[in-house]
Amino acid sequence: MAAAALLMHLSERGPVWVALVMSGLAMALTSLGGFGVLFLRGGEERLPLLIDVGLGFSSGVMVAASFTSLLVPAIDSYGALRPLAGVVLGALTVHAVNELVPHEHLVKGYEGPPSGLRKLKAAWLVALAIIIHNLPEGLSIGAASAYSARTGFTVGLAIAIQDIPEGLAVSVPVYASGGSLGRALLYAWLSGLSEMAMAVPAAYLTEVSVRLLPYALGFGAGAMLYVVSHEAIPETHRSGHEGKATLAFFAGLILMAALDTAIK
Repeated sequence: MAAAALLMHLSERGPVWVALVMSGLAMALTSLGGFGVLFLRGGEERLPLLIDVGLGFSSGVMVAASFTSLLVPAIDSYGALRPLAGVVLGALTVHAVNELVPHEHLVKGYEGPPSGLRKLKAAWLVALAIIIHNLPEGLSIGAASAYSARTGFTVGLAIAIQDIPEGLAVSVPVYASGGSLGRALLYAWLSGLSEMAMAVPAAYLTEVSVRLLPYALGFGAGAMLYVVSHEAIPETHRSGHEGKATLAFFAGLILMAALDTAIK
């Protein structure tokens, strides 16, 4: 009942408000995940398993959301051409960002221009990798909110839940590399803030220009699918935890499917 009441309230306020509230929730849960560093101090050997399971879960959520809440509704409403063009554009954009912005994955290592490896500290490189992951999620919340309050609520809630392990993935490497606890939590908060910075403008633009909506829905789906295929899943299969990561993937997929069915 509480969810239904909140959904009705958000529907009355409009797409930008839906995007603001749901991306704000995602930012809050990313920050909450960052506090996990308090429970891992002295037990850093558990980090690779936790990160792999968390990324597997996030991947399942993003794959399900890309199809059930973004791509399929867009094709049903606008035909296939524009949403699929958005998918291609979203994937190409994230690929370009991967090539141009210096960042570092926990296992895969450094990506981006060679100069970035010399100029940026390792903690910032890890944080930038998570921020790159979060930008497509923010855009997806914004586009989904412009499509309908229900879709924005569903996508935002699912992404917020899977942001908890992503917050942990930011804070622990920052703290382990010599940063203070405050700095580790700050970086987790900034990675969540990146979602809000993308969600609200995306909702506003697609509300102002409805013609952009099918492209935006496809763009969000393509960007998230690229992140899952190119980085998240390969990352979870490099440390010997692929079995647990795969189970977590299906848990995330089932959760997203259940949320999409339950929230009417």
